[in-house]
Amino acid sequence: MEEKMLTEQIRRAGIVGCGGAGFPTHKKICGRAEDFIVNGAECEPLLRTDRYIMAHCADRLIAAVEAIGDCLEAARLTIALKAEYVPQVQALEEAIARKNSRVRLHLLAGFYPAGDEHVLVHEVTGRTVPPGGLPLAVGAVVDNVATVLAVYDAMEGKPLTHKYLTVTGAVEHPVVMRVPVGTAFTECIRQAGGDPQRPAFVVAGGPMMGKSVGKQGLEKAVVTKTTSGILVLPADGPHAIREELSVEKILNRARSSCIQCSYCTQLCPRFLLGHPLQPHRIMRRMAMASLEELPDDKDILAAQLCCECGVCELYACPMGLSPRRINVLVKGELARRGIRGTFDLAEEEHPDRELRKVPVHRAAARAGVGAFMSLEPEGLVTYTPKQVEIPLKMHIGAPAQPVVAPGDRVEEGTLIARCPENALGAHIHASLSGIVTAVGERIVIESR
Repeated sequence: MEEKMLTEQIRRAGIVGCGGAGFPTHKKICGRAEDFIVNGAECEPLLRTDRYIMAHCADRLIAAVEAIGDCLEAARLTIALKAEYVPQVQALEEAIARKNSRVRLHLLAGFYPAGDEHVLVHEVTGRTVPPGGLPLAVGAVVDNVATVLAVYDAMEGKPLTHKYLTVTGAVEHPVVMRVPVGTAFTECIRQAGGDPQRPAFVVAGGPMMGKSVGKQGLEKAVVTKTTSGILVLPADGPHAIREELSVEKILNRARSSCIQCSYCTQLCPRFLLGHPLQPHRIMRRMAMASLEELPDDKDILAAQLCCECGVCELYACPMGLSPRRINVLVKGELARRGIRGTFDLAEEEHPDRELRKVPVHRAAARAGVGAFMSLEPEGLVTYTPKQVEIPLKMHIGAPAQPVVAPGDRVEEGTLIARCPENALGAHIHASLSGIVTAVGERIVIESR
């Protein structure tokens, strides 16, 4: 009964994975698991969102972790975060003591990508998620810190309408913000002392795995349920230069310059876990033949195992090539054709895995953002814009279906779009009180 109550509260609140994946949370915790793991690693350089939440919302986090753990009938409840996050560790330990909670902390080393789901499960449990599989295959469920906080709000009857995010980089004063879903990126950048009109390269997310919003896309970019950060980087920096490379140039570079040193493979986090992913072999195959000739090649199929962490191209490759972007290209083409590889269970982890973990500061330096690593946001900025544009598709599954029309007055928290019946998806609620002025791929609400 308690399980059904919590999953129904989460479903009604429209909660999805806030760390970037966007998987509907009520579907994730509807089964059973031995381990419930909260991902507080926040391994992306520059981001401070989860650290703020752990330091300032510890009691609410612990309460939600226990509720989710009871729902899953989990034997072990763990919050995994880095040992260097001293204020966060202290805040969580104090909250655990106050509540006499069975939640435990697992302290991680400062390596990248400690927050990768497969890596995190292995670090906490010692078990290896099968290649292409989910943590549940080894009895684990993983949720991001911000997602767990949203679950607490759902337990209080509050839907997911606002997001915590970091705005940092080439701005006057980096900030952690709490803003309504649908807030324009340009508004967030202004709140951090940045100038959206100044030439810059803007990334949604972190510097390793984040996605460029593009010069033309910045004016339309808005905060979604999965936005964890906004990075303002130099317009002529390494991220911008890499982004300008066309797929054709990337492939030509791979054919002409890849020296098969295998560093991309040797440092690949999934390869080090024992997964059959070897980026240097994918580079070699793509150099020898086109993708059309290699749909059944086992090395090519293994590109589907890539977590797109960026270690291969931003840290490992001495030639400045882009194994990750080639993997993404291959994954997209295989998905378009409906081809899905089957892979053997993971072997033992690589014996040198501990020695090959990538230090976060070195990853940031090689990615070209080392100069911003010392920036520390102070406090929390809350901001409410005069208008929000809320996308109907900001989660895995089917887009939500509008239940409002232009001219309708809505209050913050009002259901404005519903997940289709029997579909995978999430409800969407108004993040701003006002008047609905447009309904299309986005629902526009203006404060009146």
